[in-house]
Amino acid sequence: MSDQTAKLTIGEETFEFPVLNGTVGPDVIDIRSLYAKTGMFTYDPGFTSTAACDSAITYIDGDKGELLYRGYPIDQLAEKSSFLEVCFLLLYGDLPKKNELADFSNRVTRHTMVHEQMHYFYRGFRRDAHPMAIVTGVVGAMAAFYHDSTDISDPVQREIASIRMIAKIPTIAAMAYKYSVGQPFVYPRNDLDYASNFLHMCFAVPAEEYKIDPVVAKAMDRIFTLHADHEQNASTSTVRLSGSSDANPFACIAAGVACLWGPAHGGANEAALNMLREIGTVDRIPEYIEKAKDKNDPFRLMGFGHRVYKNYDPRAAVMQESAREVLELLGVENNPTLQVAQELEKIALSDPYFVDRKLYPNVDFYSGIILDAIGFPTSMFTAIFALSRTVGWIAQWKEMIGDPQKKIGRPRQLYNGVAARDYTPISER
Repeated sequence: MSDQTAKLTIGEETFEFPVLNGTVGPDVIDIRSLYAKTGMFTYDPGFTSTAACDSAITYIDGDKGELLYRGYPIDQLAEKSSFLEVCFLLLYGDLPKKNELADFSNRVTRHTMVHEQMHYFYRGFRRDAHPMAIVTGVVGAMAAFYHDSTDISDPVQREIASIRMIAKIPTIAAMAYKYSVGQPFVYPRNDLDYASNFLHMCFAVPAEEYKIDPVVAKAMDRIFTLHADHEQNASTSTVRLSGSSDANPFACIAAGVACLWGPAHGGANEAALNMLREIGTVDRIPEYIEKAKDKNDPFRLMGFGHRVYKNYDPRAAVMQESAREVLELLGVENNPTLQVAQELEKIALSDPYFVDRKLYPNVDFYSGIILDAIGFPTSMFTAIFALSRTVGWIAQWKEMIGDPQKKIGRPRQLYNGVAARDYTPISER
């Protein structure tokens, strides 16, 4: 808490509220006593100016284009670390020592199989069911299978539930993909790393051996790392709000998956790829740029700009490098989609229209290209995002559960409906 106070004057009365300081970032006005003192609420649709919690996990400076996991810049982690090391960092606060990482990796690896009866859940869905519909249902159903890790008051059970979800979400997502294409489920392998295991479960078939290229596995691992957490976004806030009611962890993460499914949140990389395909070739870019600038035209450039970042998305530069490596490896360096993406990026970084509005390429701009090149259908993009973000949701959920200030979420409203009125019998209406 700082020595500063904020003063609010209503009519002839003045009220004081304490100002709180974080480690970095804007100070916040503590208005917890606002209603008690004034009888009023604040009005903030979308919570764009409201801190709903205090957290030590992730920090974003949108103006600088900075993203930190526990203080570590995202570009350093993406370049030097691995996803499971990042998982440990998000969950426990510090980078692991060698023996700690080995133990953590072993615990995750030994929990990757799902209960055999969960296979029946998949058979209950239509073949053309969206993978996110399946993942949402199956993650929620985990509470019906793993009763020994649903007591949130027990720190041991919370830990077991956390490891189980991180370990099993790749298996659940891969099974959703396999079911959608009519292929048999592929069991996880303990001799593969996290990213390689996911690729193997998605693309291996019993008829022949599937070899995982390390460049593709590295790109997959980076996608997981870059999406692992992103502060108090819509899905993370959903997980926290669900958890505030003391719901079991599997239900909370299922709620996060459902929120992420929204095209304004997790579906942005799918929308960006569809836009690049719609443009088709570089020579058509000027036409679409003019459409984007026309306020009366419904066309919008997807994959540019961000709700938080008012600078270049720090994850986009790393993703751009991975896109080039993957496309070069797979022999599609002349891919027209990538050519359109590269030319659009040049324009966005030089055209005053984009520069003035700070519409820089974001992480979704390149991630969709990579996933498409690897062989994933667009319907799997958001499921892979959910897989990546699960560790962030869990870290935020665990932090909230351990917070002594935890209260059940209860947003207030500005009511503008009909005032109190008496019931009218139907014969008199």
